Amino acid sequence: MSYELIALLMFASMLLMLLTGQRVFGAIGFVATASALALWGVGGIELPFSAAFKLFNWYPLLTLPLFVYMGYMLSESGIANDLYRAFHVWFGPLPGGLALGTIGLMVVISAMNGLSVAGMAIGATIALPEMLRRGYDKVMVTGVIQAGSSLGIMIPPSVVLVLYGMIARQPVGQLWLAGVFPGLLLAALFMLYIVIRCRLQPQLGPPLAAAERQMPLTDKLKLLRAGIIPFLIFFLMTGLFVMGVTSLVESSAVGATAATLAALVRRRLTAQVMEDTLRKSLGVSCMFMWVILAALCFGAVFDGLGAVKAIESLLIGRWELSPWGVLIMMQVSYLLMGTFLDDTAMLVIVAPLYVPLIIALGFDPVWYGVLYTITCQIAYMTPPFGYNLFLMRAMAPPEISLADIYRSIVPFVLLMILGLALVMAFPQIALWLPNTIYVQ
Repeated sequence: MSYELIALLMFASMLLMLLTGQRVFGAIGFVATASALALWGVGGIELPFSAAFKLFNWYPLLTLPLFVYMGYMLSESGIANDLYRAFHVWFGPLPGGLALGTIGLMVVISAMNGLSVAGMAIGATIALPEMLRRGYDKVMVTGVIQAGSSLGIMIPPSVVLVLYGMIARQPVGQLWLAGVFPGLLLAALFMLYIVIRCRLQPQLGPPLAAAERQMPLTDKLKLLRAGIIPFLIFFLMTGLFVMGVTSLVESSAVGATAATLAALVRRRLTAQVMEDTLRKSLGVSCMFMWVILAALCFGAVFDGLGAVKAIESLLIGRWELSPWGVLIMMQVSYLLMGTFLDDTAMLVIVAPLYVPLIIALGFDPVWYGVLYTITCQIAYMTPPFGYNLFLMRAMAPPEISLADIYRSIVPFVLLMILGLALVMAFPQIALWLPNTIYVQ
């Protein structure tokens, strides 16, 4: 049996295991280890074993649980609720203002969390009831919350970019900086869409009633204090890292400590808040750890088979695709896989294949990490197995049906595809900031 056929068999076996409902790390790790034993005997176990220990020796891995903890601490302690109140008052008088404020809130939450889960939970429990109560169109606001929460995996400290950096062996600091402007670009596209749509159809997002807008300026200014804590945390965490004062791991520790102190100062650090935060942080961190472990094992066996060279020979040698043709085909494959796999599964399956090929074709792997993450955002919102679709279905009130949720994502998915095309056409949108900072 040829190595190409063995690689194809491994790939098909892994997909079959995933479709049976097995946990991602179990399915991938089992196929990798079983393949190593079948191919090379007892000695083959050293291949996934050594790959696993690379993970444990990778110092930046410590950032993962710390960033997850920081996001859950801010969410569980209610600091995000205060922030939404400020956005509510300042943006509410505009047509579609509460939807604009929700996108703004999601950007801030993304800069303090790194996951879409926290943004979705905050948006569905705080923003969604407020907008529905004020007559906003249920389809539009459902899409706003799903699209806004997806920014959490792009804007630093993005956990997905951390995972990509681990598996693709790329510097996480550069990946974070590369995600800043594409994340803000997507947020700007969402807000522009809301403004235009609500100008054309004011009934979709009516402004706040005059009685609610009549608030003294001094009171409005006081509400802005809710943004001080998130800004300070973001500056301490990201600003000190960019300026070279702290390392990546140190900045994550600063962020986690600052979030805890913020909850303590606001007298929100109760035993229940701490227990919920630690329990959720531990669950999410362990899940990611197991997935990364399985991914490295699978990638080690694939490398040993020479599957990367085989795919490169197929795409460039036999099919005679240009480098850009290969890149576009990769993104299309992500979009197709995103309809039935989550971001971690996609990364595990294709990163060992695509990243070496991207480097061989002369593309920047940091830029490609941003393209992958935007595609993950699209995958989060595409049926039938979009991650955000399931979360919204679980959190939405009864009057929002599954059909409403599916309809709501159409314009935002199109905007994300536009954003993906812009970042592909103009790589400096992603690369200017990391190139500028790291040259200095």
